[in-house]
Amino acid sequence: MTGDPSGEPRPVVAVLGATGSIGRHVVSAFETTGYRVLAVARKRPPTVAGRAWAEVDLSATSSAEIAEILTTAGARLVVNATGGWLASTEENQHAHVELVERLLNAAALMPAPPRFVQIGSIHEYGPVPHGTVIDESYEPNPRTPYGLSKLAGSNAVLRASRAGHVQGVVLRAVNVFGPGVAAGSFLGSVVRRLRELPAGDRLRLKVGRSERDFVDVRDLADAVVRAATSSLSGRAVNIGRGEALDMRRMLALLVVEAGQDPDVLELTSGPVPSNGGDWTQADVRLAERLLGWAPKTSVRQSLRDMWEATADH
Repeated sequence: MTGDPSGEPRPVVAVLGATGSIGRHVVSAFETTGYRVLAVARKRPPTVAGRAWAEVDLSATSSAEIAEILTTAGARLVVNATGGWLASTEENQHAHVELVERLLNAAALMPAPPRFVQIGSIHEYGPVPHGTVIDESYEPNPRTPYGLSKLAGSNAVLRASRAGHVQGVVLRAVNVFGPGVAAGSFLGSVVRRLRELPAGDRLRLKVGRSERDFVDVRDLADAVVRAATSSLSGRAVNIGRGEALDMRRMLALLVVEAGQDPDVLELTSGPVPSNGGDWTQADVRLAERLLGWAPKTSVRQSLRDMWEATADH
């Protein structure tokens, strides 16, 4: 697919954080759908050809410079896939609040405000009582630097949208798994440690009594495309599987899909630091109603592909 049914070329979409664990799948999803992509990242991978790139450190770039880059490329859609699991309050503030504010200022400087998709987080809601199905009316009350900063960034996008400065949508994604998942995530770290485990050894893990919602990174990328190309603005929408998955069960399934002996894991119970709480389950009915989106990838497929994606690393 190279354009819309009218024969007109599809608009340029700028994906910020294009080399990240989520951004690379967002780029692929847009290209597969026929959109022209401007990939924005600190460094262009040497193996990628035939794609427009802007090698820029957004954390050290002014709003005026960002606006010039986007305007020159003709970007009509902007996806913010930057950020990640950061430790300190200062790092989270810089990556998830200050950068978002500069991006919004850049959008205001462009000749025509672009559509803006902010990839937010389910952790913006903060910890919730066990059994709670979190819908978009739930009052956010995050308690961690990550959750607080992600909420502040998302709120900035929603305010700018409601003021007419951008056409913005926030996708509050649950925990992400699947191929290329961030090594800093819990499941990503387990995959890495299993790959590095000497033959005959066991991997010792402390696991809390937690149940969490997960979404495949490719399903999240599909939701981003749908949000960017919709008319929706000024709304936050949850993206997840809509089910709470027991973490011990998830680890057992991962071992099976990795072709490992089930006894390779030695699990102990105890509190584990988290950016949210011990329970997350997103209500995703709004995403289906407003975006026509629903998760497609099975848990087993996501775990299998996550493992296989690390085979050459």
